[in-house]
Amino acid sequence: MSEQQPLEHAGGRRGLLTASRAVATGLREYGIVVFFLGLFAALSLLSNVFFSKTNFLNILDQTAPAAIIACAMTLVIIGGGFDLSVGAVFALGGVVAAQTAPHIGVWEGMVVGSLFGLGLGIVNGLLITVGRINSFIATLASSFMFYGLGQVMTNGFLVTVTKPSFADLGNNGFAGVKYSIWLFAAVAVCAAVILSRSTLGRYIFAVGGNAEAARLAGLRVNAIRVTTFALSGLAAGIAGVLVASRISQGEADTGTDLTLTTIAAVVIGGTSILGGEGAVWRSVLGVLLLALIGNGFNLLNVNPVYQQIVEGGIIVLAVAFDSWSRRSGE
Repeated sequence: MSEQQPLEHAGGRRGLLTASRAVATGLREYGIVVFFLGLFAALSLLSNVFFSKTNFLNILDQTAPAAIIACAMTLVIIGGGFDLSVGAVFALGGVVAAQTAPHIGVWEGMVVGSLFGLGLGIVNGLLITVGRINSFIATLASSFMFYGLGQVMTNGFLVTVTKPSFADLGNNGFAGVKYSIWLFAAVAVCAAVILSRSTLGRYIFAVGGNAEAARLAGLRVNAIRVTTFALSGLAAGIAGVLVASRISQGEADTGTDLTLTTIAAVVIGGTSILGGEGAVWRSVLGVLLLALIGNGFNLLNVNPVYQQIVEGGIIVLAVAFDSWSRRSGE
């Protein structure tokens, strides 16, 4: 065998590795777009009702709370953490807003409910950084505590708000679009700007990619992680206030399904569960993809049990692809 043959073999292998990495990167970046557009086109053909302004606005309105939380959850997961308490924070945000609005004013109460979520997010961040507890365990435990706190605050009863103006945020709108959709859009833009256009965003990527290297580079890793959990708590509080406004009630045991829904949407959107990679716009598409699946199943009168099977399968494929793409990039 000549000396040129091993060189050609090595060059061919490097070329295959480069191509594999390019495919992995492309699928991570735009796979969710292809999947979303394919499902959108299929539903447009299969249902006469799907492709309508009313249906689209309804989907956006119904998914707004989950999308708001998913935007902030993206920052947490890219930063190398998990927040399993967002459902409980969501519930407490609505409860606090409903309890305080009659006494200090409607909008003031909503602000207090949102800031209460921010405070709970900071508590989570301190448990993880100062307490040195794994984020999965810390937020799982705090979710139990927060739900318990909600039961204590409400004595197990619904908190009803009789002021008509309390329902404005959740039910009224501007220019034919509900406030919930405008709020969702504002949160998504803010989260995207933080992640892609700010120093904090670069630090979040660095911490999620390699926390020890970020620490050696002089970054305040603990402060950055606390910030991501604080923003997650704030987003969950805002979402809780929004839903409380819709029904003019605060409920301490609601939001149990939001945690897994938002994490699933972020993962489906291509954010790595190991941290360091992801984008807010892809998480938004992940939320909307899950919403389209649910909407399509309803419009086509398909048994909802199959919806859970499909969604579970998509999540498994997303996590498996994340693992494969990381191996391809090595």
